[in-house]
Amino acid sequence: MQACLLNSWLLIIYSYRPMKRFPVTLFIVAVFVFTSCSVEGVGGKAVERESPAASQDTERAKVCRVDTLTVALTGDIMMGTAYPDTMLPANDGRGLFRDVAGILARADLAVGNLEGSLCDSAEARKRGSDYTYSFRTPLSFASRLKEAGYDYLSMANNHSFDFGMRGIVSTERALGRLGISYSGVSGRAELAVVRRGGMRYGVCAFGHNAHTLRHQDLPKVRQVLDSLRSSADIVVVSFHGGGEGASFSRLPEGKEMFLGEDRGDLRGFARFCIDNGADIVFGHGPHVVRCVELYKDRFIAYSLGNFCTPYAISIVGLSGFAPVIEVKTDKSGKFLAGRIHSFIQRKGLGPRRDTCNAVVRQIRTLTDADVRGGGLRISDDGLIEPTGKRYK
Repeated sequence: MQACLLNSWLLIIYSYRPMKRFPVTLFIVAVFVFTSCSVEGVGGKAVERESPAASQDTERAKVCRVDTLTVALTGDIMMGTAYPDTMLPANDGRGLFRDVAGILARADLAVGNLEGSLCDSAEARKRGSDYTYSFRTPLSFASRLKEAGYDYLSMANNHSFDFGMRGIVSTERALGRLGISYSGVSGRAELAVVRRGGMRYGVCAFGHNAHTLRHQDLPKVRQVLDSLRSSADIVVVSFHGGGEGASFSRLPEGKEMFLGEDRGDLRGFARFCIDNGADIVFGHGPHVVRCVELYKDRFIAYSLGNFCTPYAISIVGLSGFAPVIEVKTDKSGKFLAGRIHSFIQRKGLGPRRDTCNAVVRQIRTLTDADVRGGGLRISDDGLIEPTGKRYK
């Protein structure tokens, strides 16, 4: 454990650089194995098991009130690209979501951000050096998203238009065939309503690029939220914004500028959404995690970072932190409790369970620093509760 903690701190420090009964022997070995801190599934056979924290959640779910709803939140997804060079995981990516699928599947609603296009052929819109950051994932990979358990994916990001309208249409058709809802591209789907278990979950997405619904356009944001509030029971907002990289882990006050672009006043935007009817707001874009906050009894995650980006996007240090956050609400959208599930990406493999809970510690540290705890208490194993309250 000491070695685990040391490695976790070294990882963070590095990333913040400018940039029936057994013989006694078997018992001892078993204790050693089960108390070792590791990332499962790396360099060996896949280990299919639930963490203790997840098992506790499963047991708790059996006695939860019927009006308790669970939404699973994840960050950026780009399963691999075939342009300009082929950088794709083996077996059409069938192992990418192995460690996280159980969490996503048990949620009433599972959401994330889809970076890039799902298409087999299209000309890149970008030119010059930017073409290396044009992401085109083959259509054969699309089914991995449904198998993982996703219900909705945001397209409001700076890579959804990498292959122009042809890439947009191909992506929408691929998701539609799978029954996965989407929104976020200006002039196209502005919102989605997902029906699960007799509840209607309204989801919308905003970005900072011209082809997206923009989070800087607050009158438009209010219009979309008004439409969702009239047609859904629970409203979830996704946003893509902020500076990029480990040096942008902190949540600033006011507007963020990056590469000469207005990346939004994300603190103000998230709270504006809740003031106008949103129940959960979650962000992505900085490629690193940021703080979480409770605002007017509603949950905000300011950035969930990279989630499944096994190639072409850096997953070194903090950029490899890949949480799943489960948010439990009542039927009115009021936050009851949550859990941060800690995963770290491995190149070519996707998110793998991190039994050191390094991601939990990072989010807790940032929450204490940037929103003074955010009205939340985060335990060592990732349980999130409102300050002064206990979830039962």
